[in-house]
Amino acid sequence: MQSITETHKTVARKEKILQFGEGNFLRAFVDWMIDILNEKTDFDGNVVIVQPLERGLSDMINDQKGLYTTILRGVQGGKNVEEFRTISSVSRCLNPYKKDDYEAYMKLAESEDLRFIVSNTTEAGIAYSEGNSLQDTPQAAFPAKVCAFLYKRYKAFDGAQDKGIIVIPVELIDKNGDNLKRIVLQYAKEWNLEAGFTTWLDEACDFCNSLVDRIVPGYPRAEAAQLCEKIGYQDNLLDAAEIFHLWVIECHKEFHEDELPFNKAGLNVIWTDDMSFYRTRKVRILNGAHTMSVLAAYQAGHNTVQDCIADKNLLYPFMHGGIFEEIIPSMDGSKEELEAYANDVLERFENPYNPHQLLSISLNSVSKFKTRNLPSLLGYITKQGSLPKRLVFALSALISFYEGTEYEGSALKGKRGNETYLIQDNQDILETFAALYKERDEGLARAKRISTAVLSNSAWWSQDLTQIEGLQYAVEKNLEAIWSVGMQKAMQAL
Repeated sequence: MQSITETHKTVARKEKILQFGEGNFLRAFVDWMIDILNEKTDFDGNVVIVQPLERGLSDMINDQKGLYTTILRGVQGGKNVEEFRTISSVSRCLNPYKKDDYEAYMKLAESEDLRFIVSNTTEAGIAYSEGNSLQDTPQAAFPAKVCAFLYKRYKAFDGAQDKGIIVIPVELIDKNGDNLKRIVLQYAKEWNLEAGFTTWLDEACDFCNSLVDRIVPGYPRAEAAQLCEKIGYQDNLLDAAEIFHLWVIECHKEFHEDELPFNKAGLNVIWTDDMSFYRTRKVRILNGAHTMSVLAAYQAGHNTVQDCIADKNLLYPFMHGGIFEEIIPSMDGSKEELEAYANDVLERFENPYNPHQLLSISLNSVSKFKTRNLPSLLGYITKQGSLPKRLVFALSALISFYEGTEYEGSALKGKRGNETYLIQDNQDILETFAALYKERDEGLARAKRISTAVLSNSAWWSQDLTQIEGLQYAVEKNLEAIWSVGMQKAMQAL
């Protein structure tokens, strides 16, 4: 079979977008949109991807000259729909941890064509960490990379106002653009950069908040060979996603749809000056349902979100009850509108074409629980005056899922029956859990010790959760049940 580079051609365009992150989501969302912009408008721009970690997909992407295929599948109007698209909007992928790539990456700061930065470095990526300097090649922290890159651009163009950058992060944290800018300014101050740079950041650049909505299972490993036969060429970077997509972009200075004419291309993009409603609805219902369910579901023997929907006796009632009886009652806004959105979400979860792997959703679950589920848990307590039993159980299942004491690479190894699975999160979080699980106590004493350490960790939750009346006791009892009778029976007891 011929390769994708033998059957399709790359297209040379101006490199207008710098993208931090080479993962499945950005390639099936942002880069897919840019490909459509190039086809349907006069945008005429390509994306340069920067690999944010030392290990990643840069070699695979460059081997295919940036080309790959998106497979959008779902049900529309009662009919199964399948759309294939060969993406040609990625010109190259740089690994800044390689000397030559680092120089090419920083050279982009001097580009007349560059106008946008987009990113997806997970919820944990937009965070300050000590030990980064302007001289690092590159900096470890993502916001430090952005600060150094923008400072290089500021110097290259002598602070020209028309050389500012529009920054649109898509990480699923509240006010992602505002938070990224805040940390960039923190590094600028720490590195003693001149006041003119911070003025240029304020006046010439626009750090937009944004919200993305598309389920992207990614590489369809189980059916990759069959799909390549169907499209007629070998593609090692197939990227599967649902058909639905939504991008809400909140701008501070002006809407940038004249430069990114998504709506002219028929794409579902909303430019707004206040995205709070859209964000709360999506993060707490769609993402919240994922994070609430997947860790318990995996430990109960399931592997995909579709497995959960199909399990009408245990996992589906858990997810449905969590959404309609706990998450929605914790929120403000129209109950009817929220329930309508929730029903659409459950239908999207059932999409038979995209078996979304639970383990892929489990990445960085501590920060995800804080962002997606903790506001619902606390809001429910405030509004209803009691603990939401499913959300509390989800927190207990998180603690149970992170049980491991040995590593495989940078991941902690957990066990499900005779299987080993990888627990992936920030290193300090994994080290904390590994230390907690090394001690050999059992039963309620073990549950009490571990729950106390986890719930009281204000660095993780921005508060001491042991101070919430009844929460620690409920988590202890859940953990004791999970460890003694197994996840399925513990969930049934709810």
